[in-house]
Amino acid sequence: MVFQRLLGSMGIGGPSVDTVLDPVSSVPGGNLSGEVRLTGGRADADIEHITLELVARVEAETEHGEHDGSVVFERFTVAGGFRLREGERRSVPFAVTLPWETPVTELHGQSLGIVLGVRTELGVAGARDKGDLDPFSVRPLPVQEAVLEAFGQLGFGFASADLEYGRIGGTGQQLPFYQEIELSPAPQYAGRVNEIEVTFLASPGGLEVVLEADKRGGVFGGGGDALARHAVGHDQAARTDWNTEVDGWIRALVEAHGARKGHGFPDHDAHGHATHGHSGHGHGGHGRSGPGMGTAVAAGAAGLAVGVAGGLVAAEVVDEVGDFFEGDEDEGDGDDES
Repeated sequence: MVFQRLLGSMGIGGPSVDTVLDPVSSVPGGNLSGEVRLTGGRADADIEHITLELVARVEAETEHGEHDGSVVFERFTVAGGFRLREGERRSVPFAVTLPWETPVTELHGQSLGIVLGVRTELGVAGARDKGDLDPFSVRPLPVQEAVLEAFGQLGFGFASADLEYGRIGGTGQQLPFYQEIELSPAPQYAGRVNEIEVTFLASPGGLEVVLEADKRGGVFGGGGDALARHAVGHDQAARTDWNTEVDGWIRALVEAHGARKGHGFPDHDAHGHATHGHSGHGHGGHGRSGPGMGTAVAAGAAGLAVGVAGGLVAAEVVDEVGDFFEGDEDEGDGDDES
């Protein structure tokens, strides 16, 4: 989206700004680039700063129910301290680094329904004005993609994805929210769990994979949630048998049901997540077995794409994105939780 907006604080004839993002999806911890295009108004203007805000649409659970809102999770000042002459055209290129925990918005080119945007704030002579949001896409890191492909090859399907406001206890989480990718169970687990929720917490050194199983009740015990954490390195993406690794994670998670209470299974915090999760490590040194990543897209992993297995209606995603980018400007600065 390219927006052009006259600054309300300057009135008619003030500077206008277009923010244009490069049409390439980024990755967590990678660069987001583009340029801010300024056009001078009917008089010279002192530009104090040009600031980019990264904004996410998140869900928050309160005692009054679940609510949606926008959260600013990073700010970058990319220029400032210059005079924009009357009618002058100026382009300010930028390249900023996304936080490592930036949510993934697409998988194999398919939208997951997660909405992220860049909002440009222009400070002019003591005033500031925030323009519309420009959406941007984030594809998974190689190790994130490898884990999701393994789920797909094991028979799990994509159900939905969302951003939850809050923190997962016992992890190194940095942002004030986390992403949950909800998967429908593979046939071999369909009678034992309702769904599996996957959260990636990336960092320069690797990845924390937090798994939560919404479990079915049975003859020998009730239902409930089971959680586990696993740490993997970025260098393990191409040298790990992820089908075997992920299957082991799920088997251990499901089998933990009997030991969930009174046998060391983690307690839960206010957000329903473990305060002391199990910590495991992926096994490096294994040769990757089965089809390669490209083949996996056409095979089981394609089931994780939106609309294939989860029944997510594309129109609903479009409506949600549209509501966010059309309506966010009316929300006050009080939504900034960063």
